[in-house]
Amino acid sequence: MSYLITPEMSDIGTRIGYATGLVLSGGGARGYSHLGVLKALNEEGIFPDVISGTSAGAIAGALYADGYKPQDILKILSKNSRLDFMSITLPREGLLKMTGMIDLLKETLRAKTFEDLKVKLFVAATDLNNGKITYFSNGELLLPIIASASIPVVFRPVLINNISYVDGGVIDNVPVYPIEKQCKKMICSYVNPLGRRNNFTSLLAIAERSFHLSVSKDVAAKKKKFSIYIAPEELAEYSAFNQDKASDIFEIGYLAAHRKIEEYRALHSEKEL
Repeated sequence: MSYLITPEMSDIGTRIGYATGLVLSGGGARGYSHLGVLKALNEEGIFPDVISGTSAGAIAGALYADGYKPQDILKILSKNSRLDFMSITLPREGLLKMTGMIDLLKETLRAKTFEDLKVKLFVAATDLNNGKITYFSNGELLLPIIASASIPVVFRPVLINNISYVDGGVIDNVPVYPIEKQCKKMICSYVNPLGRRNNFTSLLAIAERSFHLSVSKDVAAKKKKFSIYIAPEELAEYSAFNQDKASDIFEIGYLAAHRKIEEYRALHSEKEL
């Protein structure tokens, strides 16, 4: 059974102190940008002590926390086409199921529980039954990650302890809550700049755009919580299902992170990071 935290519970406060926390948003294939960000952070001597992620951010965060290097995670995930991660199911609960992704994570993750990870991890998922956000941080690792990435309607919900869970981004696409009072400094990698989109030629494109609009509502208010906020505008040109553009998206995150770190250090003492 996974231990979980909801905002209604007592404040987790400062029970544990971390130097650097990293928050990774959801965003489908745009999440490859997180890996580029992680590579840049590491090159700059910045190694997060705790990670909080949702959806694509949960997948990237889990593999990194499991000890994989960002460029190795890119190879692991991008060697499969997007159809390898999905299989058609009856439309009663969702159009697709994430069979390929489940199999891949089972084969790849060395850690079986949150406690096995090398870096502390929180995974956000939406409790569909009770209409609230849940942050998993202990116990079984795989199912919370899959639940966190299950975009409503597109993917079927994931059942954990008799509760149906879907994408954490539905309620919290910038899951800062579990770590904001535990970290001296926080960094965010946000991969859903809206931009302008035209030519909605499929139901999937309409569902994707609608979802991104809905999860962006509280981003501006949370932005001020971070020492470094990385949100490359170039990502607006990519779909959440552009699996074939993984290397390009990775590079966008990598370059954007280096730029943001340079800007921060130009304004602050380098010791602050």
